[in-house]
Amino acid sequence: MTTDATESAIPTETHAVEESHGSGIHISLKAEEVFRVGPWPVTNSTLLAFIILVFLGGAAAAARNKIKLVPGKLQSIAELFIENLLELMDTVLGDRHKSEKYFPLVATIFLFVLFSNWFGLLPGVGAIKIGTAEGMVPLFRAPSADLNFTLGLALISVIGLNIFGVLAIGLGPRLKNFFNFSSPIAFFIGIIELVSEAAKVVSFSFRLFGNIFAGEVLLTIVGFLAPYIVPLPFLFLEVFVGFVQALIFSMLSIVFIAIATVDHHAHDEHEPAAAH
Repeated sequence: MTTDATESAIPTETHAVEESHGSGIHISLKAEEVFRVGPWPVTNSTLLAFIILVFLGGAAAAARNKIKLVPGKLQSIAELFIENLLELMDTVLGDRHKSEKYFPLVATIFLFVLFSNWFGLLPGVGAIKIGTAEGMVPLFRAPSADLNFTLGLALISVIGLNIFGVLAIGLGPRLKNFFNFSSPIAFFIGIIELVSEAAKVVSFSFRLFGNIFAGEVLLTIVGFLAPYIVPLPFLFLEVFVGFVQALIFSMLSIVFIAIATVDHHAHDEHEPAAAH
């Protein structure tokens, strides 16, 4: 009888702990699964990323069908954004033709990262929860606060800039940056360049993830301790941080594209001839 009574008390105690956790702060380093599509799990960050993708794609399709010779307010804002971003790229690439050529990748990265950061600050994100096998988890999570998202975006950026490098200077010269057997020093420098490509992925992904996840945790804690006026300054700060992080990600992409699309070995080969 004593054993039965003890066993019957355990579920009640566990349930009380779960209720206590449910009313407290929910912070998870990894994105939580909310449902499955066949064998594929869909996390809360993936769900919000898909919503952002549909939103940006729909906005682009609608804007394309409403382009006018005399622009309205929204078209003027879009044209101002495009022109300022192109001018910013010109300062790095030094060529408007190159800026226009690489603009789609850079602009897509900037807008996708920006809205991924900002959508995570919307009311309800993190507050709306759904019951799963793991318990109550948030239905939505900022995509940039998921390391899988930032890692995938970093891979797209690094692979893209290497493809642009191959198209600009050729496969041979591009590979020569990493595998140069002309001398021991050149070989060592090539290995360093190869390692730096992997370091770019790590730097891209962890910088964005760390800043956005830290801001998410900060807002959660401040909102739990003082849920009314106090979180507002931190919210505006995170809006600014989200913009800065999107700008940094896209700017670094521009810089690395500029480096990848220049044949440094051809420049070095021409220097002795010019000196002679």
